[in-house]
Amino acid sequence: MNIRFDNKVVIVTGSSSGIGKSVAIAFAKAGARVVVHFNSNKSGAQAVVDDIANAGGQAISVGGDLTEPESVEQLIAKTISHFGAIDILVNNAGNLVGRKNLSDMSKELWTRVMDVNMTSTFMCTNAALPYLKKQKSGRIINVSSLAARNGGGLGAGHYAAAKAASIAFTKNLAKELAPHNILVNAVAPGVITTPYHDQFSPDEARRKFASNTPLQREGTPEEVAYGVLFLASEQASFITGETLDINGGMLMN
Repeated sequence: MNIRFDNKVVIVTGSSSGIGKSVAIAFAKAGARVVVHFNSNKSGAQAVVDDIANAGGQAISVGGDLTEPESVEQLIAKTISHFGAIDILVNNAGNLVGRKNLSDMSKELWTRVMDVNMTSTFMCTNAALPYLKKQKSGRIINVSSLAARNGGGLGAGHYAAAKAASIAFTKNLAKELAPHNILVNAVAPGVITTPYHDQFSPDEARRKFASNTPLQREGTPEEVAYGVLFLASEQASFITGETLDINGGMLMN
């Protein structure tokens, strides 16, 4: 199966590293023109753009905190200004921010995690919709998490709740946008080898996760990217409102 996105315009939020980086590069290899978004990691985003350009692809980087409306507006405006369209939106930006048990969690931390993971998805989607509706086609892929399915690890209740909201949002949006030929799906990665886990997951916990996974290892960002590309492709033209679990068998539905 040869999945191609020649001349399609793809926005991948939070794509300066980790899963987002691999998604951006995979789309570019498949012929898409890519908007690499970053919040604070400008050098990482530029490295992704350079990698894509060196391979003969087209990409630009756009920075901004996607919990701020001005940054969202700038992301969409620069995409349209440079490429003239939006065909695919991958809502990947997210962060645990910090592990805290409920008894130690402040309202500020709860709100920040909800905003970084869910409000950003809402605002980016809302800003892109006029362009997707105008052309009467499009794909939206939301990046959720295994945490949405199993509640996450200790101190990650806020993150798990936000990622569960992403799945519910995906289903509702799929119903709303189906008449416009816009398909909305999600992926729910398990433990993936990324800077996220380097920061928030102790080595011993990661070894335990891997040993409890039927495939006996962590996943790679590229393996998540393959799932995203499939859901965004014409080969998935009769799939909407679904969440693809990519977790090595740790959770089987």
